[in-house]
Amino acid sequence: MNRRRCDFLQIDLSTWPAVDHHALPIDKRKAFMARAKAVELYVCGTTLREIATQTGIQSRQLYWLLDRCLKPAEDGQIFGFRALLKSRHVEPYTRKSDFMVDNVGTRAGFAGAFAMLLERYPILATWLETKIDQRAVVLEQISTDGKLKTRLRNLTNLHTGFIQQCRKVGITGADYPLNTGHKGMRSLSAYLKSELLSKFGTAARAAGAEHVKGVPHTDFSPRRGPARPYQIVEFDGHRLDVRLKIVIRDPLGFDQEVEIERIWLLVLIDVCTRAVLGYNLVLSREYSRYDVIKTIENALTPHVRRAFTLPNVGYGMHGDFPSGRLPELGYAVWERVRLDNAKANLAEDTVSALCEFIGCAVDAGPPHQPNDRPYIERFFGTVASTLSSRLPGYTGSSPQDVRRALCSPKGNLRLFISLSEMEELMEASIANYNATPHGGLNGRSPLEAMEYFIRGKGHLISWLPEPKRRTLCLMQKARRCRVRGYLAQGTRAHINLFQVRYTNVNLATSGDLFGKDLRIYYNSDDLRTVRAFLPDGSELGVLKAQGLWGEITHDLKLRREILKKRDSKRLEFRLDHDFLEGFMQEKRAKAKTSRRAANDFERTARVLSSAPTHFSEAGPASDTQLRPGPEDLLLQHQGTDTPEEKRDSSQKPKAEVLTIGFGYTTSI
Repeated sequence: MNRRRCDFLQIDLSTWPAVDHHALPIDKRKAFMARAKAVELYVCGTTLREIATQTGIQSRQLYWLLDRCLKPAEDGQIFGFRALLKSRHVEPYTRKSDFMVDNVGTRAGFAGAFAMLLERYPILATWLETKIDQRAVVLEQISTDGKLKTRLRNLTNLHTGFIQQCRKVGITGADYPLNTGHKGMRSLSAYLKSELLSKFGTAARAAGAEHVKGVPHTDFSPRRGPARPYQIVEFDGHRLDVRLKIVIRDPLGFDQEVEIERIWLLVLIDVCTRAVLGYNLVLSREYSRYDVIKTIENALTPHVRRAFTLPNVGYGMHGDFPSGRLPELGYAVWERVRLDNAKANLAEDTVSALCEFIGCAVDAGPPHQPNDRPYIERFFGTVASTLSSRLPGYTGSSPQDVRRALCSPKGNLRLFISLSEMEELMEASIANYNATPHGGLNGRSPLEAMEYFIRGKGHLISWLPEPKRRTLCLMQKARRCRVRGYLAQGTRAHINLFQVRYTNVNLATSGDLFGKDLRIYYNSDDLRTVRAFLPDGSELGVLKAQGLWGEITHDLKLRREILKKRDSKRLEFRLDHDFLEGFMQEKRAKAKTSRRAANDFERTARVLSSAPTHFSEAGPASDTQLRPGPEDLLLQHQGTDTPEEKRDSSQKPKAEVLTIGFGYTTSI
């Protein structure tokens, strides 16, 4: 037996793409059946003479048919029985002869000429690919006589540019395509249609689709659905489609309503149970890596129920979060997280927190493919339909959405809901979503599904180790800071972090750490204290910022903003009552004229409001919560008691003051 026949005998015909021969005309059906029978007899070991007797197919034709059947097709399979059809091409036509001048002005004799042109001048093919990526032409789908057809728009402009490119590469009027009547426009149109329609995603985007639905996964797909909770989670951010306001109290005591920019909703959702594990509302134009890490912290830590001030708004009978309903889910970690390619999601700090601290795998899907995360996208659609679209100031899903005009307050800010009201509505909405029956869970709610898997079936999950629970700050990337101090000047050991000195009793009383690098972990939302570790990994303790920086709760953005303001105006810097008062008054004035400035003012006021100071009883400074004034912060820093505190001043412990210079330094 020759080697050629031995190779063909190893063919498995059951895996070949089949052909429905009943759909063929009688003459083509007979020819196909004869060819198919010849191939089957050959694979079964029948002799060539017997095959020729039964089917009329000679050996040379049979080997030719087998070679055609084993050629790869465009769909990734071999042609199989499809290659046995008459007039079926298994290879694209390739022109071998040069262009004929005699056919100038006619359509004859130019078969394969355009393909040969692109083969001779690859720069033209590259230029066309670039124009396709830039959507220079629009693919329009129309219905004619009940049939769907496609046509190209803006083809004339693209053809003009293509002719210019042809002239640049040296093609003259006697050469193709300039020597034809339409200068190759028909061939260009056919080529563009073929390239666009070869991939559905490219064709859909060329037709104007913003989102392309994903391809259904096969049984062998590595991205099958999870079989248990916390196996796969999805994370994404969504800008809420609703306009909000804040209420600012001016120095005269009057409340003024100011509109702010739309805010971000960051969510982490479990794929198996569809339960929302944690969320975070971000008051910024774009969310950062710190906001992503904050959302992860909210999903890890046990959920704490909040008190609602709005009437008829709450958790209801069954609304809650998984870690609130099932206490054993506190600090539960997941195995894999799916997210998109946003810079904040793939930042080094974010990936380090997910992979090294939590120990999960990060699955960043392809760009512009939101359907690779269908569950989180579907949840955002639920939030838009059940919450955002029912509120005044709804912006709609697009500028053409009629609901945008119907929900517009037409400049009446009193109709907008405030930021604090949105926070309560979002908390109640997500909690009730977790308790609502879900179609993808056979009528169970996400909380019921979570309880069924965890307590009913006893699926095992992993938890964050106890030491890491006490050191969630380690999710941030460590920053190296050198210990500084000057013996001759009597300046104790300290570090400089973001232009502020930090120290504690252990560091200040030691003299053997000068010049050594400490690993510093900080919470970007509260820079009053940081955690320091020695080079060998052992913990040095908590370092406190010196001066008023260690008393006022502030984040990294606020500190940088204050220091930048000081540097730009070349002021003698001192963080005191006058500076804070002027700083907030300037922000308050800008907030009345700019939505972005209003967001910044509200964010800054919220940061300062969490300082552990005495709260005035004169009323809230805004619609959110009571905020301490600059005078209260200064009183606390200077050790002056307010009238209410003087009664118990004898019982209050005295703070130990370290003899270190003022908190500002010019170097890090």
